[in-house]
Amino acid sequence: MTKAWSILPDEWKPILAARGLRPFRADQILQALYRDYITNWDEATTLPKDFRETLKAEFPLTDVSCVDVAASADGTRKLLLKYADGNCVETVLIPARDRFTQCISTQVGCGMGCAFCASGSRGVVRSLTADEIVAEYLMGRKFGEITNIVVMGMGEPFANYDETMRALKLINAGKGPNLGARHITLSTCGVVPGFARLAAEGIQFELSVSLHAPNDELRSQLMPVNKRWPIDELLAACADYTRQTKRIITFEYTVIAGVNDSRACAEELARQVRRVPMAKVNLIPLSPVAHRPDFRTPSEATLLMFLDVLMKAGVQTMLRRSRGKDANAACGQLRLRNLEARG
Repeated sequence: MTKAWSILPDEWKPILAARGLRPFRADQILQALYRDYITNWDEATTLPKDFRETLKAEFPLTDVSCVDVAASADGTRKLLLKYADGNCVETVLIPARDRFTQCISTQVGCGMGCAFCASGSRGVVRSLTADEIVAEYLMGRKFGEITNIVVMGMGEPFANYDETMRALKLINAGKGPNLGARHITLSTCGVVPGFARLAAEGIQFELSVSLHAPNDELRSQLMPVNKRWPIDELLAACADYTRQTKRIITFEYTVIAGVNDSRACAEELARQVRRVPMAKVNLIPLSPVAHRPDFRTPSEATLLMFLDVLMKAGVQTMLRRSRGKDANAACGQLRLRNLEARG
């Protein structure tokens, strides 16, 4: 038994042939899955009933349901999705004037333990399979045509590399949902071996790196992964990646009041980022999380100072505004609320 949403479009014909099924049905299957967007095989009425029964038995669709929705006044929706084993992940839908972005998760929880992140406060339960990641995308698509995906939800994508890449390749495939590679962004906290693997794929996915501190002492306090791959090693991998792919890396920097928001931090960050030939910075004001009440959102004046220092140092920088502040904006908070309610 193979889950249908884990099969790449060009794999269908040989898979059907190997099972003694008619390969020409592959195009009809793909039409049903990724043009008609069926949610069960009975809806694939262009296929014979007996063949639909075979598909149900051998290529089932992944069981996923939406068990909670947190809606924000700005239009952002955070969905809590439940899989067959009872585990839940979050996916976030972010509307804008010219795009509709979905933030997707790759693991139930997260094992990276970043201090300011709700997703990792209870560790990682398990990684999602490719079909579960695709199912997550398809659940989001029910709310509108997805124009962009950011893999910045729960979990570390490079810690679930194979399943994440299979899902993204399927979503990108021409006979799949056909979302352009440049509209898909992976985000890593700095799992260095993943950089070379992604570069070798030869796919034009975008890449962002969660940096959040300009030196090893502070970054190791905020992000335990830095003890395994410190900043020098991380930035060397980033530089190699940009030279090999000719693609820009975006450094994400969550600004936390009194922690990493000083002028000295901004100046040091500028020096570090300039070590990577093609790089830019996204500044993100902290979304408060319940497990760290000592972490506070910085003032507007501090954010503008930080932005000014980076810009004057020649670093391309964008100040991002948090979306969904009234909908448990920080990653993992809706899942935590659900777990706490269940006891």
